Amino acid sequence: MNRKLIRPSLSEVQDQMGNRPLRKKPTPPEQTSAENFYYIKQMQARTPMVVVLDQGEQIHGVIEWYDKDCIKVHRANEPNLLIMKSCIRYMYKQNDGKNGGDGNFFGEAK
Repeated sequence: MNRKLIRPSLSEVQDQMGNRPLRKKPTPPEQTSAENFYYIKQMQARTPMVVVLDQGEQIHGVIEWYDKDCIKVHRANEPNLLIMKSCIRYMYKQNDGKNGGDGNFFGEAK
């Protein structure tokens, strides 16, 4: 007994797919507020931070203030700095050390 497989043509499948509405994933929100939560947590705890700039320069201090474009870093024996976020490569808690701690760097992918 010979059975013949009946398979729809590609154009028939495309026609059927064209009739159904496509379900797309919703676009993610532009801002998740994770960044805000991180800054507020470090500011309230007055956590000593290290901010590494694009050129590799390290700024040690406490985040005192932030907005959408910049952060203000309070330094003990040096002038306070207002740093543009676009110039920051990454930052980490000073006590964690660059290669130690829990590796919880903000702004740098593991």
